[in-house]
This record gives sequence, structure tokens and C-alpha cells, in this order.
Amino acid sequence: MTEVSPVTAPTRLTARALIVGERIDTAGLERPDMISSLPLAFRVGTQGMVALFRFGVAVMVGLTPLEEEDTLMKLRSRVMGARARGDDETAVLELAPDSDEQKSSSGPIQIKNLSPPRFLVIADALAKTVALARDEREVNAVFDVIEPFAAKLAASGRPPFRRRAMLKLIGQALLAQHRVSGRVAVEEKPDALWDHPELERLYARLADEYELNERADVLKRKLDVIGDTAQALTDIIDADRATRLEAAIVILIVLELIAAIVQIALALHGR
Repeated sequence: MTEVSPVTAPTRLTARALIVGERIDTAGLERPDMISSLPLAFRVGTQGMVALFRFGVAVMVGLTPLEEEDTLMKLRSRVMGARARGDDETAVLELAPDSDEQKSSSGPIQIKNLSPPRFLVIADALAKTVALARDEREVNAVFDVIEPFAAKLAASGRPPFRRRAMLKLIGQALLAQHRVSGRVAVEEKPDALWDHPELERLYARLADEYELNERADVLKRKLDVIGDTAQALTDIIDADRATRLEAAIVILIVLELIAAIVQIALALHGR
């Protein structure tokens, strides 16, 4: 009788980070197969795992297309600011027990095994990179509006827009700041590293590969420029309002002088 060799698990899995909305309300979603509470992470199927981040990102690994669709469908009632089509980031995980757990720009992420702590570290990096892509696009959209405004202001020395248009631009700048500031704490390391410091090197390599810190710094500088622009526009509006008020006061004074002169002239004429 021929001995049947055991079926080995696949050595490669695909991890996918997907933006499903602005926020995910994870309160009350605790379940028996939960592997983490922050972010909320749990098992799906035979070898799949899902991590839900409150800033609107779901990271899934080892799920079939049907399992992914079912998971996302169950999340709909918990998503605030849902998007018809969100950004996503995929990565190939290679299970290699003898690997040094590194990520190359042209290859998969090599890990010793897909333990829950390793999944949480990888999910954190993927969630941050896809969230940064969303924030970069939103901030760049505001910059596309600010740049021609600044060019016309520099060329003419006067604001080219009416007050309503300027207020609209200020609103766009403040909205971008509100959406992006503090939404994704890129500098904070995943909580899994507290209990598993041996995974520090894996996370450091992922953060370096996806340029998390560098992109976060650039984003902060752009937000500072947006904030300065909003302040400058506010100052322009205030100065314009003050100029109009001064002009109105001058006109009233002139009208009062004219009225006084007319009264004096009429009084002299009556004599």
C-alpha cells in the first residue's frame, strides 16, 4: 500500500489592504476567534486573517475572493464615509522558516510563519501605506487649487478671486487639515511589538520599504503650507474688510461735511 504524503500549506499568500471608508466603527465587534482588539483582528476560514483599522482600512490575508466579499459586505454597516472604490495595496507573503524576514523592492515579504503577531505587524505597515496614499491625494488636490491662486496673487499683488471663492478655498484647506491631521499615527509602532520585540527588524524593514516616515514628514510639511495659506487668505479677507470699512467711514464723513456746508449756505442765503 502506497503511503500518501501529507498536503503542505502554500508557501505564498497575498495580503491586501483596502480603504473602505473614512472610519470603521469596531466597537462591539469582538468575537471568539479574535486575535487582537486594537486593531480588531480575527481569523476567517482555514488560514485567513483580517485586521480592521479605525482610520478606514481593512487588511486581509489568506482569504478567498468569496471570503473577502463576505467580510466587506458585513462591514458596510460599520463604515462611515464609505467609498465606491477605495485605494488598495497588495503584498505577497512568502513563508520561509529559514528566512531573515526581509522585504525587497522586487520580491515578496519573507516571513518565518504567519503567526498572529507577524500578521499584525505586516497589516500595520500595509494599512499605513494605503492610508498615506489617500491622504497624499487629498492634500495634493488642495495644492492644485492653491498653486494657481498663489501664482496670480504673486503676479498682480491682488487676490484674483472674489470673497466667496476665497472662503471656499479656505474651507478646502481646513477640511484637508481636519481629515489628515492625526488620522494615521505613522510614527507609532504596532502594539504587537511590545510583546514581540523580535519583530522590530521586520517592521523596520517594512517601514523603510514603504517609506512611511519620509512620506509622513512630507505630508506634514504640506499641511503646514495649507495651514499658512488658509491663515494668509483670512488675513487678506480681514484687510479687505477693514479697507472697505475705512472707505465707508470716509464717505460718511464727506457726506456729513457736504450736508453741513449745504445747511450753512442755505442759512446764509436766507438772510
